[in-house]
Amino acid sequence: MTAESAPQALSNYVNGQWTPCRSGDEAEVRNPATDEVLATYRPADTKVTSEVIESAAASFSAWRATPPLERARLLMKLKGLLDAHHAEIAKVLSLEHGKTYREARLEVERGIENIEVACSVTTMMQGDFLEDAAEGIDEYAIRQPLGVCASLNPFNFPAMIPLWSLPYALACGNCMIVKASPRVPMTASKIFELIDQAGFPPGVASLVIGGAETGEAIISHPNIKAITFVGSTAVGKIVYEQSARHGKRVQCGAGAKNYGVVMSDANLDKAVSNLIASAMGCAGQRCLALAGVIAVGDVYEKLRDRLLAAAKGLKVGFALDEGVQMGPVITREAQHRIEGWIQKGAAEGAKVLLDGRGLAVDGYPDGYWVGPTLLDGCEPEMKVATEEIFGPVLCMVRAKDLDEAIGMVNTSRYGNAAALYTSSGAAARKFRYEANAGNIGINIGVAAPMAYFHFGGQKDSFFGVLHVQGRDGFEFFTDAKVCVERWY
Repeated sequence: MTAESAPQALSNYVNGQWTPCRSGDEAEVRNPATDEVLATYRPADTKVTSEVIESAAASFSAWRATPPLERARLLMKLKGLLDAHHAEIAKVLSLEHGKTYREARLEVERGIENIEVACSVTTMMQGDFLEDAAEGIDEYAIRQPLGVCASLNPFNFPAMIPLWSLPYALACGNCMIVKASPRVPMTASKIFELIDQAGFPPGVASLVIGGAETGEAIISHPNIKAITFVGSTAVGKIVYEQSARHGKRVQCGAGAKNYGVVMSDANLDKAVSNLIASAMGCAGQRCLALAGVIAVGDVYEKLRDRLLAAAKGLKVGFALDEGVQMGPVITREAQHRIEGWIQKGAAEGAKVLLDGRGLAVDGYPDGYWVGPTLLDGCEPEMKVATEEIFGPVLCMVRAKDLDEAIGMVNTSRYGNAAALYTSSGAAARKFRYEANAGNIGINIGVAAPMAYFHFGGQKDSFFGVLHVQGRDGFEFFTDAKVCVERWY
C-alpha cells in the first residue's frame, strides 16, 4: 500500500476551527519508503502563531473554572475516540514516519495511557491542609493551572510525545498549543480531528504546524507560561535558554547515547533479541535506543556473533508490508547523515561487520533505506561510540569488568537510559545504584516508563527539573500556592 493519489492539504487548528496558513511557501510531507508526497501545508508564521496563542489566552479563564472532573470526562471521551480510531492513526503514522505498523500501534497505545493517567487529576491536583499551623492559624497549599502552555514536538513519535504533555496540561486547567513536527504533521492532525469531535471548548487545545520560526514565536510570546520540548541536545539547549530568558517554565528532553551492558552470566538468547529490538526498532530513531553494547569480560565474541546473525535476519521494507521488521529512516538527509557516521566509524578504526549502506528494497527504489549496521571493535573514545547517530547502527565496546562498564556509562555526556543484562541481583543493584542515567533497564532494552512514572533523563539528555508523565506532569503544569489564614 502506498500514498493516496491526491496529497492531503493540512491546516492549523485554531480556536476550534481548521485554519490554513495563507502565507509562506508550501511544504511537503513525504512517505520515506516511496518518496511520494502524502500531504502539503504552509508552516504557521508569526502572525498565525500569535493568533493561536491569543485565542488560547482568551479561553483560559473559562476552562480553568471548569471543574476538574468535567475536564477529565472530556479526556475520557477523547480516550474512547482514540481507542476506536487506533488502527487508523497507526496507519497514518506508519505512512508518514516509516516505522512498522506494529511499532505505530504500540506508540498510540502509550499515548493513550497518558490520557488515562491524566484523568486522575481530581486526586493528583489536590493540595495539603494543616490546621493550627500556629495558634489560631491554618495553612494550606493548593495547585492552580499556569495559563497557556505549548509543546514543541519531534518527528520520531508524532502520537506519543504530544500525549506526554497535552492530557496533563488540559486536565490541570491549562490551554495547550501543540506544535507538530513539520516532517510528520499528519498524525497530530488526525488526533486533533478527534479532539474536535470530543467537544473541547474552542481555544483550549490548538495545533500549529511549523519549524524553527514557529517555535521561536511560541517561546517569545508573553502569554505562553510553560514550554515542553523533545528533540536534539543542540536544539534543546537553545530552547531551554531562550524559554528561561523569556520567563517560561520549561522542560527539555534531549539527545542520548544509551548503552546496554552485557555480563557473562546474562541469558544471551533473551539479551540478543532484546538488544536488536532496542537498537534497530524504529530504525534506531528513538531516544531510548541502545546504540552501544558494552560486553564485559569473555562474553564479547559470543555476543558479537549472535548479534550479527540476528541483525542479518531482520526484514527491512515498507512499514505496512507483511513481515517487515524495520522501516526506512525519516528523510534523504537523515539517510546520508547516518551513512556518513558509518564511514566515520570505519575511519576511526571500527570494523563494519554488517553494513547498512546502499541497501536496496525490492519494489521501493526511492525509499530512504539504511539497513541494520554492526560496528565491531569500537573504542570508548571514538565519536561513533559516544555521539548520537539516531539510526540503525549498533556499536560494540569491550570492558574488563562491571566497574569499567559503569565508568563508560557515567563518562558519557548523555544520561537518558542504560541497561544491564545479568543473572546477578548484586550486579543489578550495583548498576541501578551507580549508573548515571535517568531510565535504567535490568534485562530490558527499552526502559520506557509507564505513564504513571516520570520519564527520566540526566546530564545532556534533559534540561529542567520536572519531567514528563506521572506526578511530574501534574506538578509541571500547575503552580503551588500557599495560603496562611487567620479568622477573628
